[in-house]
Amino acid sequence: MTRLGYIGFAIAALFILAAIFAPYIATHDPLVQNLDQRLLSPSADNWFGTDALGRDIYSRVIYGARISLEVGISVVVVSAIVGILIGSIAGFFGGWVDKILSGYLFNVFLAFPGLLLAIAIVAFLGPGQGKLIAALCIIGWVGYARVMRGQVLKVREYDYVTAARALGAGNLRILSFHILPNAIQPLIVQSSLGLAGAVLSEATLSFLGLGIPPPAPSWGTMIDEARQIFTIAPHVLFFPGVAIALTVLAFNFIGDGLREYLDPKQRSR
Repeated sequence: MTRLGYIGFAIAALFILAAIFAPYIATHDPLVQNLDQRLLSPSADNWFGTDALGRDIYSRVIYGARISLEVGISVVVVSAIVGILIGSIAGFFGGWVDKILSGYLFNVFLAFPGLLLAIAIVAFLGPGQGKLIAALCIIGWVGYARVMRGQVLKVREYDYVTAARALGAGNLRILSFHILPNAIQPLIVQSSLGLAGAVLSEATLSFLGLGIPPPAPSWGTMIDEARQIFTIAPHVLFFPGVAIALTVLAFNFIGDGLREYLDPKQRSR
């Protein structure tokens, strides 16, 4: 594991702990407004200052970590399960099954830019956390399926798979006990990078007004609300922006570190 990988794990652990213990470490209610304390600079009472409605930015950033990680983890878990299932079927059976799944179904989803497709889906479904997760899952499973298909195509030709088939093992047993455990490794790295992408996509859609609706403390919504007052109160934009950057950077560092740790060739270098 690289030094950046450990740094990524440390930053990610910090945000995960903040999300879990948000009610205990937040200093204010993130939804309570106080117009008498609008746009206050960072101070001992309001560590990150206040926004245009007098809400404590530190508390909103802490609760925003909960929203971002809930969306990111949900999207990765659902997308990975669907992608592993479809990719395994396409790679294992090959032939016309692979042609329909990888030749047609994959290409239909890959023909559209992911974020634009997510915007179209969310615009059709409407804003909301559940609908946002569904939209990101619809565009996210294809990446996992392509990786899984490639791995299964390679692993199914190994000698131990041939031996298991010669001993009379069925397709389901071969796929479940012999191929998947040896093909799943790249999906671990893909999941870490996918988590960073899901967090960034949630912030982007919320910034555009298509994600988590106000007054929920989404980082993207906070940045959108800060656009008009950035010149007079830059702290309103700075702290949620730093939170997004650090979270995405952390999971990218973790992905790079895991890729080197799980690949013997890179680890030897």
